[in-house]
Amino acid sequence: MNQLTNPAPFVDMNEQYVPYVKIRHHLHQYPELEGETVEAANLVAETLSNLGYEVHRHIGGNGVVGVLKKGNSSKAIALRADMDALPIVEANTFAHASKIHGRMHACGHDGHTAIMLAAAELLAKQANFSGTVNLIFQPAEEPLTGAKKMLDDGLFTRFPSDAVFALHNMPGIPVGQIVAQTGPAMASSQKMVCLLKGKSGHGALPELALDPLPALSAFIAALQTIKSRTLAISEHAVISIGSIHAGSSYNIIPENVEIQLNVRTDTEAVREKINQRVQQILQGLELSYGIKTELDIQFLVPPVINSAAETEQVRECLKPLFGDDNVLSVGQKVMGSEDFAWMLHEVPGCYMMLGNGEGQFHGCSVHNPHYDFNDQIIPLGAQSWLRIVEHFLKPE
Repeated sequence: MNQLTNPAPFVDMNEQYVPYVKIRHHLHQYPELEGETVEAANLVAETLSNLGYEVHRHIGGNGVVGVLKKGNSSKAIALRADMDALPIVEANTFAHASKIHGRMHACGHDGHTAIMLAAAELLAKQANFSGTVNLIFQPAEEPLTGAKKMLDDGLFTRFPSDAVFALHNMPGIPVGQIVAQTGPAMASSQKMVCLLKGKSGHGALPELALDPLPALSAFIAALQTIKSRTLAISEHAVISIGSIHAGSSYNIIPENVEIQLNVRTDTEAVREKINQRVQQILQGLELSYGIKTELDIQFLVPPVINSAAETEQVRECLKPLFGDDNVLSVGQKVMGSEDFAWMLHEVPGCYMMLGNGEGQFHGCSVHNPHYDFNDQIIPLGAQSWLRIVEHFLKPE
């Protein structure tokens, strides 16, 4: 990881941002899952309305869009923040820890919402721009369904945008650094459900059964060769087995085995190569073990692809804020997935990684019960949105 060479300004908290830290803590204490972000949407809508935004509710469920127009330009851009939490039991004991057992903002969406609301105030009260800003507050990012639902509900038809932007905090990157990377920034995701079909029988009479478990062992071993023997070193992929279900008792040979996989890649070509290889492996198991197989492939989300022109402009307009050396064009390879990819599929733009810091909480991985969003980056994130809006909607 690159070392911070010139700490960015605005890191020290001041009174202007304290209300948004309080909002962040409130959201953290009362997390809502997936599309059920009712109270978060209410809070967002009320805050935007008080700032003078034209507020639109219930887009793709509990999605909210705040619209702000200044000047005479027909240009428009969109900024997106996510709102939902995760089904995790929080291990932290600080004052703003989750009050709802089994739910936790373990990915920082509480912070992303707070950043966007802080930016909303800056844009309304002090920004100099001409055009329209569409602030998108999205539910259900974690299950990778919220963005698609908002788009299916006419997001960019109702709120036309020439470009769309989003940011995510990144633990392990120092406060004061940001990554804006052209091209693939995050991976696609798909679910595979593989069924190995044998014949059940008594554990003492295996010759009268058709045991699918030896085929399971061979399948697991063969999967491990895809990355090392099918893909080139430059082709990025992660293949993980998430669950295996087989059998009901210690002395009964199971009828079937179900294996659920998650496959992540950063290009369509690599995804297709993996799918083809998995099908070949299953065909080989049928011949070798006499079983039958089924494969169900569920495509969840494409890779996040940052457009070149918009990403380069983001880097240039953020350099005065962060310092030239702290706006990075290449970051650590991330194979997580983000449904913001669907928005970038329709409108060009950029998905950025904002340093969350290091240490016990802020450097802790997301989706971990000890994670916490770093309040010190709320001003940085808000100022980033201000710079981007003023750059892309610069008055003629």
